[in-house]
Amino acid sequence: MSFHVRAITLDLDDTIWPIAPVIVRAENALGAWLREHAPRTAARFPLEAMRTLRDEVAAEHPHLAHDFTRQRMIALERMLEAAGDDVALVQPAFDAFFAARCEVEHYEDSLDALDRLAARVPLAALSNGNADLQRIGLMHVFRFQLGAREHGAAKPAASIFHAACEQLGCEPGVVLHVGDDVEMDVLGAHRAGLRTCWINRRNGDGQARAWPRDDVRPDLEVADLGALADWLDASPAPTEHP
Repeated sequence: MSFHVRAITLDLDDTIWPIAPVIVRAENALGAWLREHAPRTAARFPLEAMRTLRDEVAAEHPHLAHDFTRQRMIALERMLEAAGDDVALVQPAFDAFFAARCEVEHYEDSLDALDRLAARVPLAALSNGNADLQRIGLMHVFRFQLGAREHGAAKPAASIFHAACEQLGCEPGVVLHVGDDVEMDVLGAHRAGLRTCWINRRNGDGQARAWPRDDVRPDLEVADLGALADWLDASPAPTEHP
């Protein structure tokens, strides 16, 4: 399929890098920090207990569904208080978690593909997560990063897509949103009037997921960002910057 694209918005977690190993690494870093600086909290909240509390906080505060940072800090405050440790340690504890959270390992195709995409059209990062592209070292290929926490609402809300389009100076119909999540990325962007690209990476046995909907389909489905860069390079449509 060929259509006119003037800008691209990209999801981050599980689109540019896999998120599961990042969170495991960050939680382990937090556990190590707590063992050194708040040992009573570390003893009372091993990894599984810490995850359970984090899920409980998320369920208790649906109004913070867009703010993973605040959810994590509430959980840390509860942990420290329950164990009798100083709640002033919340910020440095979160800092230890977040430093590891920004130590991502990109998919093999990502870096080259991002350079190729950015050479053709403006790119914007559009994420429900709290990764910091400046710390990760990718900010140079993006015009800007718009997170759900900063915007005040998470994908699939149309407002976050429209805010990104406005900042790009483009109508939604000429912006392509790229992401791995069916609901958050593809359906959310589709409802907001953007073009959509589903990143359907192969799993460990080389199998791709089947598209689960009959009513809506993505405009594009690709196995990785390299394939998207190939598509954009082959597109006959002009792609001048706004």
